[in-house]
Amino acid sequence: MELLVRVQSWNGSRPVGCGSALAPEYWPLCDVWGIAVQAVSGAGFVSCVVLMLVLLLRMACVSRRRSGTPALLLFLLATAGIFALPYSFIISLSPRTCPVRVFAFGVLFGVAFASLLARGLALLGVALARGWREVGVAVGLALVQVIVATEWLLVVLVQDKRTCQFSQSEFAMLQIYVMVLLAAALMTALRFLRHTCVTYSYSYTGRTRRQNKLQAALLVLTLLLSSCLWLVWITLLTYGNHAMGRSPLWDEPVICVALTANGWVLLLGHGFTQVCFTCKRNARPKDPPLDFTGWTSPREQPAAPPDLKTGTDNDGFQADADGRRGNREIRQICL
Repeated sequence: MELLVRVQSWNGSRPVGCGSALAPEYWPLCDVWGIAVQAVSGAGFVSCVVLMLVLLLRMACVSRRRSGTPALLLFLLATAGIFALPYSFIISLSPRTCPVRVFAFGVLFGVAFASLLARGLALLGVALARGWREVGVAVGLALVQVIVATEWLLVVLVQDKRTCQFSQSEFAMLQIYVMVLLAAALMTALRFLRHTCVTYSYSYTGRTRRQNKLQAALLVLTLLLSSCLWLVWITLLTYGNHAMGRSPLWDEPVICVALTANGWVLLLGHGFTQVCFTCKRNARPKDPPLDFTGWTSPREQPAAPPDLKTGTDNDGFQADADGRRGNREIRQICL
């Protein structure tokens, strides 16, 4: 009965299209905003699955595998989870949806932002995040949020024996480490953007330099939009909705819209573009082998004849010498 009163006060009444046999906690699924969120988030989830399949097929077909592909797969997996998470917020709060909200929200965003931070470190050339160690850095950073969320669930929900009774401020404070990851990833992306725009290296070609600039700009744009979305939904959840008198009514829709919008920002800004970059790098033909036709070893070359000039090569000198020898013989005969 308390759940029915909560749903009716939150959503007004049973929406049109919901059957009488449907439980009250599922009524928001039939509402207009619930249907819109489900459609948009479902499209994002399917897009993430398609991109992951493309990467897996690339890894199976291309012999030259990229070390950053596992980290990209981890990022797409977290983004797909973000698109699936709004369903737990559309359905009314219950002992079954509460652990999913509390645990999965911070962990999924922690994995996504940790992957972006690890990617930024790898682009900067940090030895800790090079090659296959990039995915290890992302997993290690995300494990901190897993420990924080697990401890919060055990302490608040089990020890205090409260059935999912927490304020919106407590939910926002649970995401402090995720916000730290977001800020660190943004600072790393800005540093990489400055590095690509200011410095110049002769080891990079023009195409690689342009691609690095585009990759840095997209990474910064993705993290900036994510920061704005987080600032908006935290402000509305902790202060704005209460100030406008919409606190119980708009809390779940705000989080659902923020989840869906942030998921599309992550997918379009980093996931889709990184898959395109990976496919282009794998499809780029290798440099043709050097052609040594016509080249001969120095030992096989015939030695050049010495160009030595002798006196006999001078015709004038030879004629003069012959004339003097003939005059000397004539004098001897006469004498």
